[in-house]
Amino acid sequence: MQFSEQWLRSLCNPALDSEALCHLLTMAGLEVEEVEAVAPPFTGVVVGQIVSFEKHPNADKLRVCRVDVGQGEPLQIVCGAPNVVEGMKAPCAMVGAKLPGFEIKPAKLRGMESFGMMCSADELGMSQDHDGLLVLPDDAPVGTNIREYLALDDKKITIKLTPNRADCLSLAGVARELSALTGTPAQITAPRSVEVAHAQQRAVVLDAPEGCPRYLGRVITGVNAKAATPDWMKARLARCGVRSISAAVDITNYVMLELGQPLHAFDNARLQGAIHVRWPNAGEKLTLLNGQEIEPAANMLLIADEARALALAGVMGGEDSGVSDETTEIFLESAFFQPDAIVGRARALNFSSDASHRFERGVDFELAPQAMARATQLILDICGGSAGPVIETVVADKLPQRLPVIFRPARARKVLGFDISDEQIEASLRLLGMQVEQKGEALAVTPPSYRFDIAIEEDLIEEVARVYGYDNIQPLPPKGPANMLASTETLRPVHRLRRWLAAQDYQEVISYAFVDAAWEKDFAGNTNPVKLANPIASQMSVMRSSLLGGLVGALSANQRRRASRVRLFEVGRCFAGNAAETPLDPAAQPLRVAGLAWGAVAPEQWGQAARKVDFFDVKRDVERLLGEQAEFAAAKHPALHPGRSAEIKVNGTVTGFMGELHPALVQSYELGNAPVVFELDLAAALAVGVPAHADLLRHPAVLRDLAIVLKQEVSAADLLRVLRAAAIEIVRTVDVFDVYAGKGVAADHKSIALRVVLQHTERTLEETEIDNAMRALVSAAERELGGQLRA
Repeated sequence: MQFSEQWLRSLCNPALDSEALCHLLTMAGLEVEEVEAVAPPFTGVVVGQIVSFEKHPNADKLRVCRVDVGQGEPLQIVCGAPNVVEGMKAPCAMVGAKLPGFEIKPAKLRGMESFGMMCSADELGMSQDHDGLLVLPDDAPVGTNIREYLALDDKKITIKLTPNRADCLSLAGVARELSALTGTPAQITAPRSVEVAHAQQRAVVLDAPEGCPRYLGRVITGVNAKAATPDWMKARLARCGVRSISAAVDITNYVMLELGQPLHAFDNARLQGAIHVRWPNAGEKLTLLNGQEIEPAANMLLIADEARALALAGVMGGEDSGVSDETTEIFLESAFFQPDAIVGRARALNFSSDASHRFERGVDFELAPQAMARATQLILDICGGSAGPVIETVVADKLPQRLPVIFRPARARKVLGFDISDEQIEASLRLLGMQVEQKGEALAVTPPSYRFDIAIEEDLIEEVARVYGYDNIQPLPPKGPANMLASTETLRPVHRLRRWLAAQDYQEVISYAFVDAAWEKDFAGNTNPVKLANPIASQMSVMRSSLLGGLVGALSANQRRRASRVRLFEVGRCFAGNAAETPLDPAAQPLRVAGLAWGAVAPEQWGQAARKVDFFDVKRDVERLLGEQAEFAAAKHPALHPGRSAEIKVNGTVTGFMGELHPALVQSYELGNAPVVFELDLAAALAVGVPAHADLLRHPAVLRDLAIVLKQEVSAADLLRVLRAAAIEIVRTVDVFDVYAGKGVAADHKSIALRVVLQHTERTLEETEIDNAMRALVSAAERELGGQLRA
C-alpha cells in the first residue's frame, strides 16, 4: 500500500522524523518497501500570476508575460507554454532558482529579456506532464513558496503488508497502529451528520446473506457530476497511486484509502426497483467498468436490481449502471462482504481491483455506516445535492463474531523470553483497541471488529511483542544443558555414510525432489506419482519416488560436458504412492541412498588395464557398504536390464536393488554405455554389525577346494547358504572363487568352485576330521540342491 506521509501525519503525528517513522513501522510488521519524495529538491519557485501577456515580436510560439510574484513590480518573463491565460496562476522560478538539472539566470530569448521561468509539472520533477504550465487554483497566494503551497516536501511511503493485516490497508488503520506504537493520539474524527433532505430511497434485499450479511444504500439527488475534484484530494489520491477520474469516483476512492471501506456509486436513474445481493442466474452476463464482458460463475456474488445484474460484488461495478457526467442522482453503496465470497473471484477473471484486494482479506464489518456518512459528506461538499435516508439491511447472525481470547500473561512471558509486567501487557492490548477483562490470573481479550487475524492466544502474544518493540528486546545467550548423547555402535551417522561413499570415489549430488512425470514412469514404473498442484516448471510436476532419475539426469549433464568417467551418489527423501491415500503415513516418504557408476572402472593409468565398470564392481561397493549381511538375488526392475539386475536383501528383507540401466533407457537418454546403479533404504545402509571378539588361532589352517556341479537356475548364494548351514565347527569359511560352464559340464549345468578354510582352536587337524567335514559339505549340496562333486 502506498500513501502520503503528510496525510498520515494529519491523522497521527508522533515526534519522529521520516526515517525513524519508517523504521518503527517496519519493526512493527508493516514493512516499508520504498520511500519516495513527491518532488525532487529545488529552490526559488513561488506562486506567480500572469498579469498580462503579448505576442513575442520575433517568435510565433513565444509570449512576453508580465508576472506578479508578490515583490511589487511584475517580472518580464518570456514563455512558450500553449496554455498561458491572463490572470492564471502558475509556478514561477525566479532568477537564482535551482531546478532539477539547471539554474535560472537572466536571459534574452529572440531579443527579449526574461527574468525567470514559468514552470510545468515536468520541469519541477513532479510528473511527466509537459504540455503546459502547471495551473494553480485561483486562491493560491501570490509569492508563496511553491514547495510549501503544494506540500512538495511530502514523501510517498510504500508498505508491504502480510495478508492478515488488512486493517492497515487504509490511512486510518496505519494511524491507529502508529498511535498504539508511540502513544500519540490518533485524530480520526467521525464524519459530521448530514441532514436528510428528502424521502427518496431504494429497498435492499439480501438474497445471499452468507456472502453479504450487511448492505447500506442511500440516494443522493441534485448531484453535479461535472464538478471538479478539489486539488487537495487529487494530490492525496495521486500520492497513494490512484488516478483521478471524476468527483464521484474520486470520493469513493478517497474514503476507501482513508477508512479502508470500498464504496460504489450507481447512477440511480438507471436502476429499476429494489437492490438485490444474490448469486448469478444461469447464462447471465455482465459488462464491467473495465469493458470486460463476463458470464459470472455460480460462486460470484452479484449486485442487481429487479431487471439485471449491476456489479460484481466486492470486485468491480458494471458499465451500464456507472456514474457519468450526465448523472444527477447517485445511489451510494456501502456493504460488508464475507472474505470467502470474494477471494479469488477477480483472479479467476484475470484482473485485480482495490476493492477485491481489501474484501478478500477482510474489511471491518462495523465500518460501513461510518464510510457511508463520510462519503455523503464529501459528495454534498464537492458535488452538491441533497441526501435521502440510509437504508440498511443486515442479517446479524451471518456477521463475524468477535469472541474473547483467553490470554495468560505468564505464558506470554515464557514464550517471549523476557520479563514484561501484567500492567504493560494490558496497556499494550488496550492501545491496540482491544477490550480486556480480568479472568482470574488470565485475561479475556476481545479483538476489535477490524482485527480479523486475532483468533488464538499466540496472536495476542505477537501483538504484545510488536507494541513492546522488537528493538527493545535485549539479546540473551541461550541457556540449556549440553549433554553428550550416547551413540549406539549398531547405527552409523549419515555423514559418516557420505564420507565412506566419497572415499570410494563417488561424488555427492543433490537434486530436486520435484521431477518430470516421465522420470517416474521410466525409472520407478510409477504411473500414479504424487502430483504438485502448482509446479514451478512443467518438467517438475510430480514428487520423486526414486533417486535414479536425478542421478541419470546428472550423468547426462556431465556427458554433455565430455566427462569420460562419472561416479555419483545421493542421499535424499522419496515420496512413494499417492499423497491423498496415505497423507500421514511416514513410510510414504522414505529416506534412501542411491549410487551410479559409468565409464572406466578407474582413471586411465599405467598400472591397470582400462576397462568399463561392470555389475560386479558396484556389487562389491554395495557389499562393503552393507557388510556380510547383504544377499543378492536375481530380480526384475522396470529401469534395469532384465538379465543384469538383482534385489538386495538384509536379514531376509528386501531393502533395495542394483543393476545395469535398461538398454531402452540408455538409448532414450543417449547415454552411450549403460551405467550401473543401486538404490537402498537409508536405514539399512546406516545399520552396522557390532564387532565380535575372537581369540587368535595359533594352529595352522587347512585349505581345501571343492567344485560342485549344479543346474543353471541354482544360484551361488543358495549353494553358500546350504554349505554354511551344514558346516561343522572346524569349517571357518566357505567362499566361491570360480564359476565354469562349458566342455565337461552338461549344457544346462554349471560348476561352482569353492575354497574351504578349516581350522581348530586348540590343536592341529587330522586328515580324518578334514575328510568328514568335506563329505558333510558335499552331502548337503547333493541332498538339498541336487549337486554333484565334479570329478
